[in-house]
Amino acid sequence: MTAKTADVWLPFPAEEIEGLPASFRYRRWDGEDAFPADPADCVFYVTPYMKSPETTVRPLAAMPAVRVVQTLTAGIDHVLGGLGDLRPGVRLCNAAGVHTASTAELALTLALASLRGIPGMVRGQDREEWHAGFYEALADKSFLIVGYGSIGSAVEDRLVPFECGPVARVARTPRTTARGPVHALADLPQLLPAADVVILTTPLTDATRGLAGAEFLSRMKDGALLVNVARGPVVDTGALLAEVESGRLRAALDVTDPEPLPAGHPLWHAPNVLITPHVGGSSSAFEPRAKRLLARQLTRFAAGEPVEHTVLVTG
Repeated sequence: MTAKTADVWLPFPAEEIEGLPASFRYRRWDGEDAFPADPADCVFYVTPYMKSPETTVRPLAAMPAVRVVQTLTAGIDHVLGGLGDLRPGVRLCNAAGVHTASTAELALTLALASLRGIPGMVRGQDREEWHAGFYEALADKSFLIVGYGSIGSAVEDRLVPFECGPVARVARTPRTTARGPVHALADLPQLLPAADVVILTTPLTDATRGLAGAEFLSRMKDGALLVNVARGPVVDTGALLAEVESGRLRAALDVTDPEPLPAGHPLWHAPNVLITPHVGGSSSAFEPRAKRLLARQLTRFAAGEPVEHTVLVTG
């Protein structure tokens, strides 16, 4: 895939990214109202990070020459609504690997904080209360990781030093790994009852939207913990509320549906629910890894080589 001198839109200043090829004009755009240049001249569009879907797709209809749309997220659901405006053959690439370490780290943070009762201790500190007691550990707990891609695998990597119990793995495609089998989604009914902690790291697709609904949750064992670092709509919020309000399940959520969670929503004060504001990938690890990815992708694009992490091609 070769490219003549043309525009590349980046959410970072080009001078902050080492290794960019000199064969492009770099335009910085991070979702501001005004475009930095004529979108018609853009051949490679790097979407703004953590902006609304409406903002992210706004330039696409005016980009007839664009050949690559590169997200800075592992998920691509926020750009799908704008792909109908593109000509055939445009490659949509995700940021596979950029958020792996950070998101896996947060998944363990949420699980450990919830099991150890950290939210209650923090509230107790605010009230000068000493919350001694018996709390649960990761050690010897059984885990089920739903969405065993790079992030799911990284979660398991980080579980090993905690001496946890058995880990079951589920993905769209069953396979065998060095750590053991990866089961199909169809195997979930048999796997859920054995897990003390269920961690969702799956992308949001038609197959996973509402995956953790009433039936899924009902098969989790009493007292089990659901950790969601995937996307909010993977979980049926109403079904989850019913389970946590009854006291049967616990939840630790980095993503919610709706999102952002509005004031007054019952999830805010539901018992045994820990909420973080979608910060799985928003850490100090993000920017240097994202910039290295962009330098690699644009170097390949300028040289006429296939870009990496292509998740679909418009038809």
